[in-house]
Amino acid sequence: MKGAQSHDVDVALPASEVWEVYGTIRLAELAAELVPQSVAKFEIIQGDGGVGTILKVFFPPGSPGPAFHMEKFVLVDDKKRVKDVDVIEGGYLELGFSAYKVRFEILEKEGGVGSVIRNVVEYEISDELAANASYITVAPFVALAEAVAKYLAEKKATA
Repeated sequence: MKGAQSHDVDVALPASEVWEVYGTIRLAELAAELVPQSVAKFEIIQGDGGVGTILKVFFPPGSPGPAFHMEKFVLVDDKKRVKDVDVIEGGYLELGFSAYKVRFEILEKEGGVGSVIRNVVEYEISDELAANASYITVAPFVALAEAVAKYLAEKKATA
């Protein structure tokens, strides 16, 4: 069984400014800083934020499910402002999923006034374990997008 969830977050900032975070390792840093209820900490296993980068992401103690996952950046397109991240170990894979991918797209709004952070989660799981698909949620990525938008707006206001 294949499935997907997505959610858009409107941002009152240009796409280029949002991509400066989403297109780099800075997103992981801000995740640990701004949404500690979703990400306790992370380690860079290899890479500098480009394609091939591997992170080990640790979830807060007491969170349901596995304590960590390893993710690999499989696409970082600065022109289209798209980043694809595949979980390669732990996390949802421990719950029987054969694939779990997150896509971040930063879209410029018409007229260049503001942008949209699109969060997409795609997954695959065997039909026998299809009930586990109910664990999938885009909510942590929405919380991250909202926190990053607020952080960038506050940073811009004080600059």
